[in-house]
Amino acid sequence: YDSFEIEMEEVLDFGNGVVLVVNLQQARPTGSIGLVRTREAYLFAWAENLIARATMYGDLDDGRAAAERLAEERA
Repeated sequence: YDSFEIEMEEVLDFGNGVVLVVNLQQARPTGSIGLVRTREAYLFAWAENLIARATMYGDLDDGRAAAERLAEERA
């Protein structure tokens, strides 16, 4: 890639050590004028000040639903 960027768009704290981060990634392939873009959600579960679990979701709604379930399970 000639360029590659990751922009954090949203950080959601669901409580109980569950955080969801939504990122926009975009890149320009070498020799191209077009951009490749993807938006992904990363679910982080914290335990004792360490990341105990990290999961990437290509579907943002699936990521939010998983974060809500996990936060409720940990309550």
